[in-house]
Amino acid sequence: MLRHVPHQLSIFSVLYDKIPNDHILKTIAANVDFRFINDLLKDSYCKHLGRPAKEPEMLAKLLILQYLYNLSDVKVIEEARLNLAYMWFLGLNPEDDLPEASLLTKFRRHRLKDTSVDDIIQEVVRQCVEKGIVKDTGLSVDATHTNANTIKKVPERIMKHLARRIIRAIEEENGEIPSELIGEVPNYKLIEDHNEAKQIMKTYVEDLISKAENNVDLSILPNSQRTVNEAKEILQDPKFIAQKGIRSLVDKDARVGYKSQTDSFYGYKVEFAMLSKTRIITAVSVESGAYVDGSKFDELYTRSKACGLTIKEVYGDKAYFRKPILDTLQTDSVEAIIPVNFCVYKIDESRFTYNKDSDQWFCEMGNNTWKKVHQKYKNKNDVYKYHFDKSQCAQCPKLLECAGKNVKKKVLGVSEHNAQYYEHSQFAKTNQFKLKYKKRASHEWKNGEMKRFHGLDRARGYGLKSMSIQAKLTALAVNLKRIAALISFCGHKSGRQIVDFLVYRRMTMLLMQIY
Repeated sequence: MLRHVPHQLSIFSVLYDKIPNDHILKTIAANVDFRFINDLLKDSYCKHLGRPAKEPEMLAKLLILQYLYNLSDVKVIEEARLNLAYMWFLGLNPEDDLPEASLLTKFRRHRLKDTSVDDIIQEVVRQCVEKGIVKDTGLSVDATHTNANTIKKVPERIMKHLARRIIRAIEEENGEIPSELIGEVPNYKLIEDHNEAKQIMKTYVEDLISKAENNVDLSILPNSQRTVNEAKEILQDPKFIAQKGIRSLVDKDARVGYKSQTDSFYGYKVEFAMLSKTRIITAVSVESGAYVDGSKFDELYTRSKACGLTIKEVYGDKAYFRKPILDTLQTDSVEAIIPVNFCVYKIDESRFTYNKDSDQWFCEMGNNTWKKVHQKYKNKNDVYKYHFDKSQCAQCPKLLECAGKNVKKKVLGVSEHNAQYYEHSQFAKTNQFKLKYKKRASHEWKNGEMKRFHGLDRARGYGLKSMSIQAKLTALAVNLKRIAALISFCGHKSGRQIVDFLVYRRMTMLLMQIY
């Protein structure tokens, strides 16, 4: 049962006068109103039954302190008992008791749903936009990786653990292990051929499952039935044997991802949208390590706009050079500061140029197309065949080089979207684009900050839900830290503008690099 408790100051609250007025927690509390958290989470509590619950606002602030200072559940409670600034930020009296550390785990798991953290981030940014603390029109989107809180295992080892789980579950529920299930487990480490070892272990587990179903009544053993079904599901996944699926029974959602052709990681990808100047995170999305950057762009973009921002520019790397993203930005009249990905746009611009007004392609020799044929392909993008003039190509000295042998004219096949890509590629070559694209570098700073100082380099728990809450709470913590920095350094209350400070800081950094 959720009950709002009035915060009455005790005589010991005079100790709070020792906290400096410019302390980061006082700056945050003076500019961000957290009372909305109680209303946001009220539906996750029973209104009339049960014992009075701890206030959601206070528990959420404990999590903010935890991620702001990179502490564990136990450590943040210990530090809060001794730190006056922590107690003041929580809205408690110095002599008040703090909840047990286990309550933070229950609060994250049962009350603080994934979508609730998104709403908290959004509301905090919206408040800062309303107060004029955040004034920015550029949005940068990028993804970074987080290592799982476990090691990845080869399929043979996972299948060995599956067999042990089945036998252990049957023994606990049935009281004994049927003699048919007792047998020697193959030692896959002695088998040199990796593929052969996987097949032998798979055959062993499948035989074990078959014997368990034939000799034990699994219908009255729910845990054993669940374990057997889980093993079946894993073995039937074609990605499992190919080592592209589940790699740990502890963390079933983590996957192998690649930072380059030779550098891989095992864990998750955290994709977030951030304001390019003020470096405030507006939206966060978390997926497995196999996630393709840009797939959740629409969700991040929509949540960023919901913060009350007017977005005029979007920055991204080559992974975001996609027609759906470019179309969305074009519809909203937002400038796309995204470099061309030549894996998508395959026209050799050193040999061919495009005129959008006449819808014609021109080759390097000055010949132009005169006919366009639309061809449709099943399960593929439509293609346009642009035909060059046969008489011009016949006299061209580069006919063989361009069109090949036994061909009298050149036919240029382009994707239906290449005309739009061509226009963007020309813009990407300008100095204006290159100067603006440098603003995307701020994303790398934020990645390093969250990993180095706030623990985002490694997952704290297991599973996608746990990782998602961790990433979003980390984003919330660094946002509050950044908001306090903007107010403190820029003298927001004295009327000086944040943008002036950012320009000054950028010039200072450039001068330091020069000298």
